[in-house]
Amino acid sequence: MKPIINGAGNYYVEAQTRDRKRTDVIVDYRGKQYIIELKIWHGEEYNRRGEKQLAGYLEYYHMDKGYLVSFCFNKNKVVRVRELSCDGKTIVEAVV
Repeated sequence: MKPIINGAGNYYVEAQTRDRKRTDVIVDYRGKQYIIELKIWHGEEYNRRGEKQLAGYLEYYHMDKGYLVSFCFNKNKVVRVRELSCDGKTIVEAVV
């Protein structure tokens, strides 16, 4: 991440919120903040819980849009990027 940001911002790994929850990655870049949740693919139900978790972080930080990156190691995985809504928040999900 450091070479991408290259002095134009900061990033925080497992930043702790006041209620002792930990976000995976927060990126401050050129005056904007990005909340990113990282997951290993363990099926649709686990993925939905990750979406809810990210929506909760977005609510905490008073943001409307966040990013979910799911790492799928299945042989027949479908690599995709999609935008979805969860609890009134917009989530951009990438399955890689």
